[in-house]
Amino acid sequence: MSTARRTHGFRESVIRGMTRLAREYDSLNLAQGFPNFPAPELIKTAAARAIQDDINQYAITWGATRLRRALAATYAQRYGLDADPEREITVTCGATEAMIATLLALVDPGDEVIVFEPFYENYGPDTILADARPVYVPLEPGQPLDLDRLAAAFTARTRAIVVNTPSNPAGRVLTRPELDAIARLCREHDVLAVTDEIYEHIRYHGEHVPIATLPGMRERTVTISSAGKTFSMTGWKTGWACAPAPLVEAVRTVKQFVTYVHGAPSQHAAAAGLRLPDEYFTALAGELAAKRDLLASGLADAGFTVYPPSGTYFVTADIRPFGKTDGMAFCRSLPERCGVVAVPTVVFYDDVEAGSPLVRFTFCKRREVLEDAVVRLKSLEK
Repeated sequence: MSTARRTHGFRESVIRGMTRLAREYDSLNLAQGFPNFPAPELIKTAAARAIQDDINQYAITWGATRLRRALAATYAQRYGLDADPEREITVTCGATEAMIATLLALVDPGDEVIVFEPFYENYGPDTILADARPVYVPLEPGQPLDLDRLAAAFTARTRAIVVNTPSNPAGRVLTRPELDAIARLCREHDVLAVTDEIYEHIRYHGEHVPIATLPGMRERTVTISSAGKTFSMTGWKTGWACAPAPLVEAVRTVKQFVTYVHGAPSQHAAAAGLRLPDEYFTALAGELAAKRDLLASGLADAGFTVYPPSGTYFVTADIRPFGKTDGMAFCRSLPERCGVVAVPTVVFYDDVEAGSPLVRFTFCKRREVLEDAVVRLKSLEK
């Protein structure tokens, strides 16, 4: 029996495949972006308390009141972005569900969705599942956004643009002038901005500017984020979408038929995390910056050309100094050669030639793991 044509170009996530290689070769997994250090005690205690208090049944479909109110307060205090917790915020099963639910709710078959590449691997398939067409625009590591090429991507069929800042895997924190340009194009072409801001607190350079705060953008932006990266609780999959009530109502309509509801205890834990003092967020970025520098320096010493990120916890490296151009083959050989696993960045590109010589490593690991990885990587021969 045949399968749906829209899925014929899909494949299993290469990240999961590389994680299997890590287990097979007992290698250090610098492929999958999950921290191997603990979440804050306050958050774990809040989750345990919620379970003991029997907050174990269905939460409200669009999110526990406590979490939605905490999110509204956070957006108002941090960014001056007012949101009604009852009508303009919905909680989802991670930012992953928020993105697919948003595109299914707001994009029609035949529409176009602009996606920057390299991209987080879900954006293209999400667009295709909505029966729309992704249109890719380069956003290369260490390079400014080509505004002329971006402008040329907007057409009469453009319905939305996915804005991921700080961006995975490019590591770019979009500047205010770049965001102003995106906003201007959205207003001129009556286009929605769908943002992925899950790394908003993991920045080493630049400021985080939610595009919803720019003139004329509040009414045409769905702001997506999550607790997973900020609080080192990726396995709890607690995300959210914030937008004007008509847009959120449409997203909720889809969500109820996807996951229906998100886990209740983790929502209470996320609400507790949002109340952590600013020092927590500053310390998180500082600790990760030191780990970024450790891994980036080690990769450079091993012979890679390195593009240190301005945000996120991934670093991109070029394998051409080793006389190689096939990142997929290079990454598949790494576990056996030196006991380290990375991701071939080509899987984040529509332009295969541009992505082929690049590989991605994560540094959200304990320092001793990164130190061990650096030693192993230096055993590679050019």
